[in-house]
Amino acid sequence: MNNSVGIVQAQHATFETPLTFKSGAVLPRYELMYETYGTLNADKSNAILICHALSGHHHVAGVYADDEKNLGWWDNMVGPGKPIDTDKFFVLGLNNLGGCHGSTGPSSIDPLSGKQYGASFPVITVEDWVESQARLADRLGITQFAAVMGGSLGGMQAMQWALSYPERVRHVLAIASAPHLTAQNIAFNDVARSAILTDPDFHGGDFYQHNVVPTRGLRLARMLGHITYLSDDAMADKFGRELRSGKLNFSYDIEFQIESYLRYQGDKFAAYFDANTYLLMTKALDYFDPARDLDGNLNRAFAAAKAKFLVVSFTTDWRFAPERSREIVHALLHNKRDVSYAEITSAHGHDSFLMQDEQYFAVMRNYLNGIAREFAA
Repeated sequence: MNNSVGIVQAQHATFETPLTFKSGAVLPRYELMYETYGTLNADKSNAILICHALSGHHHVAGVYADDEKNLGWWDNMVGPGKPIDTDKFFVLGLNNLGGCHGSTGPSSIDPLSGKQYGASFPVITVEDWVESQARLADRLGITQFAAVMGGSLGGMQAMQWALSYPERVRHVLAIASAPHLTAQNIAFNDVARSAILTDPDFHGGDFYQHNVVPTRGLRLARMLGHITYLSDDAMADKFGRELRSGKLNFSYDIEFQIESYLRYQGDKFAAYFDANTYLLMTKALDYFDPARDLDGNLNRAFAAAKAKFLVVSFTTDWRFAPERSREIVHALLHNKRDVSYAEITSAHGHDSFLMQDEQYFAVMRNYLNGIAREFAA
């Protein structure tokens, strides 16, 4: 495993101090699943927090001893000699609250009822996640992150760190992200949630008690989402109008290769992801808006930030278009903050932040090397 962090092991932390959500709901106790890579230096100044996107989790890099095919979702970015160099940085990845990969979420057992939370799990926000992440950092003795970073929803969390805990983060890397969702994006999320909510097997979110999974709804939600993650050019290049059998069948069965691909992605996702978690994650996306209580004034929202920023966008990302990243840059510049911006030419749409691209990786490597020089001096 060249330039890999190698075999890794997930860890979990249990918190007995209640967490009050932005909604007013209280979680009396909870667990967070996380992984770390690299070594924390003596003064604990080299830590990087990686925040995951909608369907992400704590397994960011490396493989597991019992499953060497289970590669971390950002393994191309994190490891020895990679842009996020684990020879220099101590990297922390976690599964957010409400998740379905080990952290407390809807499929976890509610200690009060003895049953799975299901529909009773509170609606969660990006601010709530940042609060829980800060508690994990406290547990690890990290008083300030060298950087907090992520793509998409992960970038939103990184930005919120700069607003909720301006003294606890030196750099924010917001990749393929936005200061809030557009009406179109909220609409996409609503259609996806509706597919799940109207599935007869959903049972109001308590499908666990019925020993069923709302597979059809979750499959449709993922299919819709996947369309928005790709660019038109990427779909055309990969699938075009190619027919599976080479001829028209004049039926409603799968005929085009793109249909086969989407069905495959939907089935794969529905087999491992929790429907309630999907609802929670998309709601957190919808609700994120640092300027909501400031008359929509993003300049005022970012006035609290003290961190330096790298903002990265991709030319074919129409879900989180470059102009949305430029809104972040303009607000930071208005507040005379130190901000770098890169707009990467890429054919992969929103998924570009996960791809290995020479220009993108060069930008990340150079910026992160600059951060490393700060604590190496």
